[in-house]
Amino acid sequence: MTSIGTFEFSAPLWQHPGADGWHFVTVPAEISDDIAELTADLRHGFGSVRVTVTVGSTSWQTSVFPESKSGSYVLPMKKAVRTAEHLEAGDDVQALVELADL
Repeated sequence: MTSIGTFEFSAPLWQHPGADGWHFVTVPAEISDDIAELTADLRHGFGSVRVTVTVGSTSWQTSVFPESKSGSYVLPMKKAVRTAEHLEAGDDVQALVELADL
């Protein structure tokens, strides 16, 4: 796996309404625009982009997904990560996101 871009940002953690337990962080608009531009030929199902994420001392592989209302990507935050990093909805999350060129 080769990295084609790395981004660092802070954004609040939110719980998806109606989706029991699903939590996300919205990637800032400027970074979402950069991700869309860099991955035009690399997107997967539903426009997803594979990434490696680091929050605190926890790193994992996942995908970011385009969110139609905001036009930004959203980053799913697994329960194991939220627990390990003591994060709850409303907390600011400092994330390092590395785009994967697969």
